[in-house]
Amino acid sequence: MKTNIRLRILHSLMETTKAIKKYFTTQLTSWHSTENHRSLPWKNEKDPYKIWLSEVILQQTRSLQGLPYYLRFSDAFPTVEDMAAANDEDAFRLWQGLGYYNRCKNMLATARYIAKELDGQFPSDYNELLQLKGVGPYTAAAIASFAFGLPHAVVDGNVYRVLARYFGIDTPFDITEGKKIFSSLAQELLDIKDSAAYNQAIMDLGATICTPGNALCDQCPLQKKCVAYNDQLIDILPVRSKKQSVRKRYFHYLLLKWEDTLWIHKRTSNDIWENLHQPYLIESANPLETGELVQHPVFKQANFNYSEIKYDCLSKQKLTHQIIETRFFSLKLAEKPVINSMNGAWLTINNMKKTAFPKTLVSFLENNLYF
Repeated sequence: MKTNIRLRILHSLMETTKAIKKYFTTQLTSWHSTENHRSLPWKNEKDPYKIWLSEVILQQTRSLQGLPYYLRFSDAFPTVEDMAAANDEDAFRLWQGLGYYNRCKNMLATARYIAKELDGQFPSDYNELLQLKGVGPYTAAAIASFAFGLPHAVVDGNVYRVLARYFGIDTPFDITEGKKIFSSLAQELLDIKDSAAYNQAIMDLGATICTPGNALCDQCPLQKKCVAYNDQLIDILPVRSKKQSVRKRYFHYLLLKWEDTLWIHKRTSNDIWENLHQPYLIESANPLETGELVQHPVFKQANFNYSEIKYDCLSKQKLTHQIIETRFFSLKLAEKPVINSMNGAWLTINNMKKTAFPKTLVSFLENNLYF
């Protein structure tokens, strides 16, 4: 008798959970078809190239910030073949200011691989999409679903937030266990008849209503059965395992000007701003005043013949896990120095206009009439 009661209770719980999940998918897709008016140029796009382009640009980037970049790239390179034939410098120049520059490097490599090795055709299989450089599970699922209608659920920050709040999941989403829970649940909830519409719906809900702060719960189609809303957990969910530390770095740029040129070189190390350009850099563990800078070993070793060094200004840029504090110094050179750098060159102002720089440098150069 007790066994039968336990089985009935277990069956009842399973049916309740099943009903809650069905309610989630039904309400979400209904909201999407009747009330979701969010308009973006890549929505309802079926061209895998355009979908891939938008997803690469939107990695670690908000939609409104990525929108002008998407329009620029799709205008400059309408097809994957156009991007494959692009000059690296032109592409990085278009990417300038968007950050995470390795995305641009991987994007060019993938475009060339697809154009040359796959005859310009994007893979239509999820696992084959994963083999493309710079394409992870989320991007592969997005292309598979939006371009080819395949039943793969996308899981990004918006999806984590919506699922964590609706189902009351307090497992951190950034640990292995949490990733498995959310990925499995997202796939289970997916409307396999129209995966593209479902995926777009859950991402749009997270972006416009179930937002990180000031969630618009009164406008949410899922409010009635949302655990976070009913238990007042909106500000707590989703849970991140730990706050990542922020590294502070101190850059000192030397503006070496000779006649109408400025010495510039390309960053090639596996670090921030890879493949972008910069003036002569001295990085130190602490910020340096002018007197300290000229005593720095790198400065002394360069042995510049100059008559004056002048501090120009300070700027700060906050990246995801780094804060870059940058100081600019102008040197009045007595003679043109010989700088042993394979990636360095003396550029005129006109040439600098065609060169890709990090955001911090763009702001400085524009304000100082170099552009």
